Amino acid sequence: MTAAIVGVDVGGTTMAAGVITRDGDVVVDESAPTRGKAPADPLAAISALIRKVSDEAARRTRSIDAIGVGVPGPVDAARGRVGKPVIHIPELEGRPLADELTAEFGLPAFVDNDVNALALGEWMFGAGRGARSLVVLAAGTGFGAGVVLEGRLVRGAVGFGGELGHAPVRFDGPRCWCGGRGCLALYASGRGIVDSARARVAGHAQAPLLKAAGGDPMGITAPGVFHAAAEGDSVAASVIDEACQALGAMIGIVVNGLNPEIIIVTGGVAQSLAPLEAKILRAAGEYAFARALAATRVTIVPGDKRVSVRGAAALALYERDMKN
Repeated sequence: MTAAIVGVDVGGTTMAAGVITRDGDVVVDESAPTRGKAPADPLAAISALIRKVSDEAARRTRSIDAIGVGVPGPVDAARGRVGKPVIHIPELEGRPLADELTAEFGLPAFVDNDVNALALGEWMFGAGRGARSLVVLAAGTGFGAGVVLEGRLVRGAVGFGGELGHAPVRFDGPRCWCGGRGCLALYASGRGIVDSARARVAGHAQAPLLKAAGGDPMGITAPGVFHAAAEGDSVAASVIDEACQALGAMIGIVVNGLNPEIIIVTGGVAQSLAPLEAKILRAAGEYAFARALAATRVTIVPGDKRVSVRGAAALALYERDMKN
């Protein structure tokens, strides 16, 4: 059998697993809701997906020799232990996930922040292949980031390296669900966009955005806000304009602070952001050194669970290479 790696992306909404070759090809992949019908214990849900894709890979003459897992929160990667806070999946907090998976499957397992893993995947196999430095900004349910500088993943002293989604872009902004104030996630994540839109239509029964959601604020979605803005809804447009400005400000911070070769904007919200790339870059120009921004390739790559599981597999490859 040919050896391959299982990559698992544990998202705030959807969990996915795949079997990936050392060249980054996804042989098989499966996904399941993070909650709902999934088992209550996150380890049970993760294990069920690993078992499912591993069994299918075996039928295709692929054996598994390592597991990589990305989770949405800080991680002590050296010990494979999930830290705090894991805002969207608090059940994972404090879990020695790598040891638990190794005990269950008898394979080396590696765990890190999901966007750290995603950054490694883009660096090894994707839009950043061949670069020495890149930053991934991932707008999904929340907002994460991953940083690779001079060929090394930046984790920080206690696993908070790259938490740019919770860096402030507005110092007098509202409290974020992370406990901070004015965080990028409040303005440019799926959850932040929806929360902002719901707040602005509260008490306005005739607001087009609310009517499009059937009169129920809970029916407002991030894609719906983008669509309404494109159709000329002024309330939706104000939310999206703010998202673009906030994202542009963060690109400026990244360009001035890290000067990477490439910035990749991805995640579930990226598909809606792609048509607004010129607006985002104009906003970035208000904050970044012009020469540094001009030398940085900024690309928007719509999110894809296959890319996410490939990133988790890249994490396992990276860790094994670092130990050799």
